[in-house]
Order: sequence, then structure tokens, then C-alpha cells
Amino acid sequence: MAEHLMELSAFRPQPADPSVKRAFDARWQRILDCVALKQPDRMPVGFFTTFWLAKYGGITIKEHMYNYDKVAELCERACLEFEPDNISNAIEVGAVGRVLDATDFKQLQWAGHGVGDNQPYQYLDREYMSAAEYDEFLTDPTGFYLGKYLPRVAGVYDGLQPLASLTSLTYMGQAFATAMYTMPAVQQALQRLAQAGAVALEQITRTQALKQRLTDLGYPVGFGAVAIAPYDLIADYMRGAKAMMTDIYRRRDKVLLAIDRIKKLTLPATIAMARQNGNPLVFIPLHWAPDGFMSPKHFKEIWWPSFREFMLELIDAGLVPMPMWESDCTSRLEIIKDIPPGKCIYWFERTDMVKAFEVLGDVVALRGNISGSVLNMGTPNDVDMEVKRLVENVWNKGGKLILDTAFGIPDETPVENVRAMYRATR
Repeated sequence: MAEHLMELSAFRPQPADPSVKRAFDARWQRILDCVALKQPDRMPVGFFTTFWLAKYGGITIKEHMYNYDKVAELCERACLEFEPDNISNAIEVGAVGRVLDATDFKQLQWAGHGVGDNQPYQYLDREYMSAAEYDEFLTDPTGFYLGKYLPRVAGVYDGLQPLASLTSLTYMGQAFATAMYTMPAVQQALQRLAQAGAVALEQITRTQALKQRLTDLGYPVGFGAVAIAPYDLIADYMRGAKAMMTDIYRRRDKVLLAIDRIKKLTLPATIAMARQNGNPLVFIPLHWAPDGFMSPKHFKEIWWPSFREFMLELIDAGLVPMPMWESDCTSRLEIIKDIPPGKCIYWFERTDMVKAFEVLGDVVALRGNISGSVLNMGTPNDVDMEVKRLVENVWNKGGKLILDTAFGIPDETPVENVRAMYRATR
């Protein structure tokens, strides 16, 4: 355990001011203590939101998606008012409109681009890989991505299809293949990619600047990497919900092979991202784990094994998996307990947190799960009582709880209710 914590501490960014550093270290240590199943000096509290800062600052969601300066200003203001121990980088999470525009992104609709100016983005669930293409993906994932998948999900990649053949070339064939780069479609695609890359680089630069600003104010930024469970990646972003549900019956062997391939492809990138960003927490929103989405048998045999292996690999790399168990996963608790103790944070949305503490309290730190309904529709007193419920039934009984909302502060939550949550936490 001590060695693991030393590894985590190596990731910690350093504010320049010594007095600020002490405050930063205290906040960060509360998170690490919870992970290590040690009692911190007080209950830590997180701050995660996608577009609530628009409500906080009186702007539209569309402006939130495009105005880096305004979002940074609002994030800093919220940070100083609520004083969380862990805060999400609002530019990274919700100021992505320019990048989506530049890449002609096709898997989302967003404010001013398919939905209203004050609506959050919506995912378009479609088949981006057909059932007949499993073998092609499994045999040559790079060629499949270049030739078929990437142009389907982002128009900026259209024109690169000829480059898919590069993965099959050897010896002098590789040299003569450079002739493909003279093709007008390829040249146009490369030019568009360079232009889109400049937009993406600007967003990354702004993200890093806000991270540094929050660090210099004494506040650790939420996580170092975002990952997707192997099953979820295929179900969400390749096959689509309906197709994947039939695949586990009609093509179970192919599904399992694809899950294993995706796990091996995404794991190195996830580890590299966390290390580059200097933060060991890996945020993993889970979409297909909830009780009602698949049978216990399929969860145990198909979904869970690959995700458990994925988390163990992250842990071996000195990282802290932080899966966000969406919806209600209460029936899964005994299964997902099978991980090394003191290595993870389990963030729950609607799962019975008291039951989660009873089953998992000696294995993982817990995060969440202030009800979104209470935040949206309740009064400040209702919010106070919701905080009290978790404190009395989890924290006061020894649970290592990072208090937070169920899955980010809902976009519509009245500002006074958010203030009530952080006031009650203190």
C-alpha cells in the first residue's frame, strides 16, 4: 500500500506558492486517503459538471461549448465559492464545440448543431460497424479504422480510405505506396486534418491553462484520463445498442474477441494519457453495466471479465480506476467486489449507496450519489437532508466517501441548491 501511494504522489502537480501548496496537498491527500481506505481529516467533496456552469453564469449551453474564456472564468469562480477537494476541468468536459465543428463530427448533435442553443449534446446511436465487419476489424483494426470507421464518425477523415492498404504492404511496396499521398482526395483530407488539428490543439492548450490555474489556486483537477469499458466501447461507438444486444446471442465468440482486442488497443493510450496529464485518476463512465441492461449471466460472463482485467492493468500501472456506475447497479455489487482492496474509487449514480457501503466498504472508496431529482426539484433543505442521509449512513459508519452528485450537477439545478450541498458538506 505504501509503495502504491508513493507512485500516486509522483503524479501530483505542484502549485508554486508554498501556502497554496499546503492547501492543495491537503485536498489531494483526502482523495488518496479514501482510495487507500484510510480515514482522512474530513469528508472530501467533488465538483463535476458538464454544462451547469452555464446556469451558474447566466449563459447558454451553446456559449459554454464555444467560449473558452467565459468557461474558464466560471469554473474558477465556482471553484473559489464551493472549495471542492476535486474539480472537473470545465473546458475539457464541456467546451468542445469548436473541435466538433472542425472535425465534422457525426456521432453527436450539440447546441446550435442539431439541438437548441440551451440543450446538452445528444449521442446518435447507430451502427458504425456492421456485423459483417467484425473479422475485418479483428484482422486489421488500423486498416479498418482508416478505410471505413473514421470517415463514418468524422467527415474530416473522408479521403483517407486508400491509406488502409498501407497495413498490408512490405519491402519496396511501402516506398511506392507514397504515391497515394499525391491523390487529390488524400491531400484534401490531410489539409483538413491539419486545420482541425490546430483547432484541437487550441482546445488542449486552453484545457491545460485552466488546469494550471486551478492548481495554482490550490485545487486538484478531477482526473488524468477518460476511458471506456471494452464492452461499452463496441456497443456504444461501433455496433450500436440494438445490434450489440443481438450480437451477444448470434455472434458471442466474435464479441468476446472484439472486446479483448479493444481492451488491448485502448489500455496503453489510457495509461499514457494519465501520465501525461499528471493525475492517476482514470474516469470511466459505464453505460452497459446497470441492472436492467443485461442479464446477470451475461454481465458476469461477457461484460465484467474484460472490465476487471482492464482495471487490474490500470492498477498495475500505478493508476486509480474511477468507474462511474450509471443508473442502478445494486444487483452487481457482489460481482464487482472482486478487485484488490484500496486501489479504486467506485462512483455510483442511483445504486443504493448504503448497500454499496455494506458490500464494498472494505474494498473501494465510494463517490456520489446526491440525487439529481433532489437537486433539480427539491429545496435547499431537501438537499441538506440528502447530504445528511449519506453522511449518517456511510461516512459516519466508516465509509470512505467522496461526496458528489449522482453524475455531475444537473444542468438545470438551481444555484441555491448547489450552494446548499456544499454548505451541508462542510
